[in-house]
Amino acid sequence: MTTPRVVVVGIGPAGPEYVTAHTLQEIGRVPHRYLRTARHPSAHVVPNAITFDEIYEAADTFDDVYVAILDRLASAAAEHGEILYAVPGSPLILERSVRMLIADTRVECVVHPAMSFLDIAYARLGLDPVDAALTLIDGHNFATAAAGHAGPLLVAHTHANWVLTDIKLAVESATGDEPVTILTRLGSDDERITHTTWAELDRTVEADHLTCLYIPQLAAPVAAELVRLHQLTRLLREQCPWDQEQNHASLVRYLVEETYEVVDALQALDASDATTDDALIEELGDLLYQIEFHATIAEQEGRFTMADVAQGVHDKLVRRHPHVFPPTGGDRVVADDAATVKANWDVIKNTEKGRTGAFDGVAYSQPALAYADAVQRRAAKVGFDWPNVDGALPKIAEEAAEVRAAAATGDAARTHDELGDLLFAVVNVARHLGVEPETALRAATAKFRRRFERVEALARERNLDMRTAGLETLDALWNQVKATE
Repeated sequence: MTTPRVVVVGIGPAGPEYVTAHTLQEIGRVPHRYLRTARHPSAHVVPNAITFDEIYEAADTFDDVYVAILDRLASAAAEHGEILYAVPGSPLILERSVRMLIADTRVECVVHPAMSFLDIAYARLGLDPVDAALTLIDGHNFATAAAGHAGPLLVAHTHANWVLTDIKLAVESATGDEPVTILTRLGSDDERITHTTWAELDRTVEADHLTCLYIPQLAAPVAAELVRLHQLTRLLREQCPWDQEQNHASLVRYLVEETYEVVDALQALDASDATTDDALIEELGDLLYQIEFHATIAEQEGRFTMADVAQGVHDKLVRRHPHVFPPTGGDRVVADDAATVKANWDVIKNTEKGRTGAFDGVAYSQPALAYADAVQRRAAKVGFDWPNVDGALPKIAEEAAEVRAAAATGDAARTHDELGDLLFAVVNVARHLGVEPETALRAATAKFRRRFERVEALARERNLDMRTAGLETLDALWNQVKATE
């Protein structure tokens, strides 16, 4: 029995003038014709062809598309004995369906060469790919395929702006000024060669299936792992039911939780024990994922991308470090100590944001102790502050007395108010002593918990029921634990 045959031809990179005579001969010879997509300037040279465009529209992934195409082709070849499969460009350049077809044991695959977009790209760029040591890259795998390469690179399969965004994100070391060239619809009447910069890579043109990218040089190899995380985040957002249900508001609790878990991991770091790094690596990764998640949601909404987030913080850090990066047309600012750096930062920040009030920009949502500390620091900057801790300390005793008086009246609202004043006074003392109140209270709570758990252990050793042992007994256990520290 003869194996069903699939004859594969390429219809060139653009118009019919780039289709070879041999290809036209095969199209005319084989009556049962299939066309991967009708979205091509030369699609009409394959008359009466069945296309697979509806599969692209219905399938969730490219893998699903290719599997469906192969099944259809194998069935048609089995039915007719021989069929023709036409693809854009060359069958051997970025045609995964052809590679899969060659490996498919259900059919015999005969591939005829054709002209690809590469020849026109080389002509427009004016380079010899051998002399230039040009590397060809698939845009979908840029982060891994370009790893270790400094250029020049010709990147194909850049059919959408999100692909360009992924490429842009992959190069951490980019300054944004690096030149790149976007080539669109090569060989057609509306061919366009766009010279732009790395910063504007995904904002200059509307990429389509006839778009490729030329990168003359990269400053450093790409950061493959960050792009893999970005791609995974998008995939989960597209295919995981839980991820699909989330929005910016629903993710707030997880952002806060992951931030606190990072703090725990930082406090558990031991300079003499490298294994304590593992927890910090994990928690920083969880926090990074939350940032990626929010950026992916915004990207899907067409608002901004992770590239905008990264570029925004990069540019802001450059602007606010004039002692490192001289302003355009100006001289490097002198800042020989951290205090001067901080003062310059605040001036630049206030100017950028147009802030006039002392409390502009203080986040309401931060923990209460941190919020009180931030508010007090802002007030102190305009001179509303005790000159030293000696002025702040007596306020604790004053506020404590007012709490006692309010509690004695049984007025819950007044007691609530006075207790807040007492806590505010304690934060003021902490600030004057250079102690971060959130960290101090956290440490004190951890110390109490540690000692209390040791009291529990002693009680178990002595067969004591803590609920009935009495405060005097428990206090004695507490003092014993405290003495051992």
